[in-house]
Amino acid sequence: MSTEHLLFPFAEYAWLYGAVIALVLALLALDLGVFHRDAHAVSIREAAVWTVVWISLGVAVNVALWQYAHWAFPRDPRLLAIPGFDPAAAADRVGLEYLTGFLVEKALAVDNIFVFVVVFSYLAIPPRYQHRVLFYGILGALVFRSIFIAMGSVLLRYEAAVIFFGTLLILTGMKMLWVGDAKPAPERNPIVRLMRRFVPLSDGLREQRFLVRENGRWLATPLLIALVWIEATDIVFAVDSVPAIYALTREPLIVFASNIFAILGMRSLYFMLAGAVDRFHLLNYGLALVLVFVGVKMVWLNGAFGGKLPIEISLGVIALLIGSAMLMSVLFPKQPARREQSSA
Repeated sequence: MSTEHLLFPFAEYAWLYGAVIALVLALLALDLGVFHRDAHAVSIREAAVWTVVWISLGVAVNVALWQYAHWAFPRDPRLLAIPGFDPAAAADRVGLEYLTGFLVEKALAVDNIFVFVVVFSYLAIPPRYQHRVLFYGILGALVFRSIFIAMGSVLLRYEAAVIFFGTLLILTGMKMLWVGDAKPAPERNPIVRLMRRFVPLSDGLREQRFLVRENGRWLATPLLIALVWIEATDIVFAVDSVPAIYALTREPLIVFASNIFAILGMRSLYFMLAGAVDRFHLLNYGLALVLVFVGVKMVWLNGAFGGKLPIEISLGVIALLIGSAMLMSVLFPKQPARREQSSA
């Protein structure tokens, strides 16, 4: 879609981007400055409440954007000049595209949760300090996601870039299918190895501080290692998740808003599901199939359907894949590893 045919061109809707950013910053300040000022272990009940709050907020933004589109599109002479433009249908598509992007990003965030569990376990980060690490991790993710989204809005105007990222999604999904639910090996993580080699480290935690000054030099604590590790992992995930949402919509505002409000609740989702991630041992296969589907959509299906696969079909396929993987995980629980019987 050309820039002049975007429903929300940046030049005209910069104020709306600004409003989203201002709302996010206010929510983050309220979160850390009021509700989580003191370090404490987040209970499952507290995490569940916050998960409902963040999801409700994301849905509220969806409804608000959909209603605004219904109000604004019939009054926009630029859009009305497009031959065959239907304001009501376009507004409905905005709502469905945001919802689909929000669902995809929420699902892909579960992969991050698996990494969080490994990181905190390997570095022995106590539960009371995990929220602080995740808060700054999410804050950094918002910055990097915004950069990726801005780059994607430019790159994905070119057919070669669309094919490249679509192929990348297909290959990533196939790799996930091959690897399955294998856990990452922390001792081989290049971020951990580089920091331990080149950055002076403290001999343990210093409460909730990332850096400490001892004997005249600055030392990194395990919290900083965890933060850098999480940040680097999210950048890798963003290479998949941002193109995946661009496969569903070419509107940068929808990609930005759905992505940002989906990852805002990642911390509470982690604290709620951290102890139950093994129950959904087949979810990675569902997520892999989602990536393969959106990759095929970018490379072939959109062209086969006259330029864009109907968003209703995309939403149905994605919901079916994720829901089926979760249901199958419950119906066929993971068998506990059998201990090897030593021979007498």
